Amino acid sequence: MYKDSQRFQPFWFAQAMVMEVPSQPRVLINDIQTDVCIVGGGYTGLWTAINLKQQQPDLDVVVIDKGLCGSGASGRNGGCMLTWSTKYLSMKKLYGEEEAVRLVKASEQAIYEIDAFCKEYRIDAQLRLHGTLYTATNYAQRGTMEPILNALDRHEINSWQQWQKKQVRQGAGSELHQEGFYSPAAASVQPAMLVRGLKSVAEKLGVKVYENTPMEDINTDIPITITTPQAEIFAGKVVLALNAWMVEKFPEFKRSVVLVSSDMAITEPIPDKLEPMGLKDGKTVVDSRIFVHYYRTTPDGRLMLGKGGNHFAYANRIGETFDQPSRYQSLLRYSFNRFFPELQDQKFATTWTGASDRSVTGLPFFGSLKHSNNIFYGLGYSGNGVGQTWIGGKILSSLVLAQDNEWSRCGLVSGPKGYFPPEPFRWTGAMMVRNAIRRKEAAEDAGEKPTWFDKQLAKFANAAGKADKA
Repeated sequence: MYKDSQRFQPFWFAQAMVMEVPSQPRVLINDIQTDVCIVGGGYTGLWTAINLKQQQPDLDVVVIDKGLCGSGASGRNGGCMLTWSTKYLSMKKLYGEEEAVRLVKASEQAIYEIDAFCKEYRIDAQLRLHGTLYTATNYAQRGTMEPILNALDRHEINSWQQWQKKQVRQGAGSELHQEGFYSPAAASVQPAMLVRGLKSVAEKLGVKVYENTPMEDINTDIPITITTPQAEIFAGKVVLALNAWMVEKFPEFKRSVVLVSSDMAITEPIPDKLEPMGLKDGKTVVDSRIFVHYYRTTPDGRLMLGKGGNHFAYANRIGETFDQPSRYQSLLRYSFNRFFPELQDQKFATTWTGASDRSVTGLPFFGSLKHSNNIFYGLGYSGNGVGQTWIGGKILSSLVLAQDNEWSRCGLVSGPKGYFPPEPFRWTGAMMVRNAIRRKEAAEDAGEKPTWFDKQLAKFANAAGKADKA
């Protein structure tokens, strides 16, 4: 049994498991042979498995997960389905103008396609297609969207519209917001209910899913051999969909990502308090910080608030911090009270922490292992993977099937686009940058001018924001 998934379950995952018909997880106990083995039963792994079976129903596909499907990042994120439109400038620089335009369109279309998928397969994931509001919460953050929106306008792919300040505050339920832009191409979702629904769909399509079956070792010779505690899997091709957990088994990625926490808190149901504030739909709200605040309500009237960029894992080790209530509850409470002073006496029902695998560019990357063309991977979603894993599934299934299409040729299929320094320089530098960002944004919140030093250090983390910084 995977102990971590039993010791502490974040709110979304615990809620999703209560709603399932109780059953014993299927554990691999005998050696098997398969066409494709997918390691990791989160969004990326399951979307890939579903894509493979939809295209080639006779293909034998196996998914293994070291815990329960969705007990990792897929079941503990904020449930904000956002797009890459605000990362257009970065994508243009990395992949070229034409590919950047295509990826913006694809990321927005993914939101509607996931919604249609859930309806077709009757997945109750509490998906609410109510858009997102990207805001400025102090004077210094105002105007930062202008370069991005101008670029999107030139290609007629701009789904954003500026709201008047009064409308922003009403729609966001907070007087803290100074400026806001709304896009309908976004949604909120109960993330664990989505991933558990994907597991069910994958199994109905014929995918064999084994939980509490960790990969202990992998031999890259043909056939590829994956060793689990009780059995071995012999596979023609393998997909590594481990995301933040990738660096534990594959040292070549240790400097490709940095593992950082995103911490979340949620209230008990309080719809009678939220409706008068204007918080009565599934709209997501994201501010313009580098390490952003994000919040949204749930169908039963809870209010969830999250804050990124808190705990940085030394040497990218996923320790107990990521499997217990947030150690940053005071920071979450401070932010919650600033956004919603009328709710400052409202207690949190619970808090939790998620591990985000942040790449140098803030965008995911895909490819095959250096010494094995039959082992594929995708990671580095950088805290923005709820919607983008749909695209990840298309990319990885295209690579597995050796298809020559827009996904196998995608700009994201280029491996890591940069590397972080080795330890201890990475962690030390991350702490310096994080603390400089905190000082800079605290000064801006107070209407003061940050120091030159803090502004320069903060620039090292510009890619961590939900939107490009000019």
